Amino acid sequence: MAWSLCAVGKRQSPVDVELKRALYDPFLPPLRLSTGGEKLRGTLYNTGRHVSFLPAPRPVVNVSGGPLLYSHRLSELRLLFGARDGAGSEHQINHQGFSAEVQLIHFNQELYGNLSAASRSPNGLAILSFFVNVAGSSNSFLSRLLSRDTITRISYKNDAYFLQDLSLELLFPESFGFVTYQGSLSTPPCSETVTWILIDRALNITSLQMHSLRLLSQNPPSQIFQSLSGNGRPLQPLAHRALRGNRDPRHPERRCRGPNYRLHVDGAPHGR
Repeated sequence: MAWSLCAVGKRQSPVDVELKRALYDPFLPPLRLSTGGEKLRGTLYNTGRHVSFLPAPRPVVNVSGGPLLYSHRLSELRLLFGARDGAGSEHQINHQGFSAEVQLIHFNQELYGNLSAASRSPNGLAILSFFVNVAGSSNSFLSRLLSRDTITRISYKNDAYFLQDLSLELLFPESFGFVTYQGSLSTPPCSETVTWILIDRALNITSLQMHSLRLLSQNPPSQIFQSLSGNGRPLQPLAHRALRGNRDPRHPERRCRGPNYRLHVDGAPHGR
């Protein structure tokens, strides 16, 4: 069976990340984002399972650095969320869930021609994961994605809406650390070819934006309403896999300072 890895794989995702188990790696370089200096555009899509943003072929958006040995091309932004606050993320940190999780799915463009080939191959995929809390303010990139004018265009399964002039770097916190591990896609075929990079500083959206997400339906308008919320995969055993991080867990009180804890955009020496 093509999806048998989902049941028998030993390196499956998502997982619960216990930060005390993360090995501090001071040699992890900062993450780098390349957009060619252009704004992002693409299609926001209700798949019936989650909210998906599929970037247009141009500009090509790449991520590198951190644990990645190659440049990886952005293929999809995926947003998963829960029916109640504090639950909805696929991954957990120290046994704590979050209201939502944003996943940037990339494939290794240096070794493979497309996402499908990369997902079946070693060092094929990289997924950057952002956790989301409900608060009084909102991340500016997510505000654009979740504006009333935008989100009401994808109320039902298979609805799509074209967006442009997006600045992906605004999704990233001003400073952050990350934890990385080797895992799988969290949807079939559950290929164990993913380097996960979990950003350790959560983003915010407002309660109104979260409410708008929960009003999205898994079904077409002709069928009964079922909220798109709560479609994440259950936690999988971490087992003996290594967790690596760029923050020293012995000194959790230290703030992330310096260029290693900022996103480097288009070769700018000190991030944004």
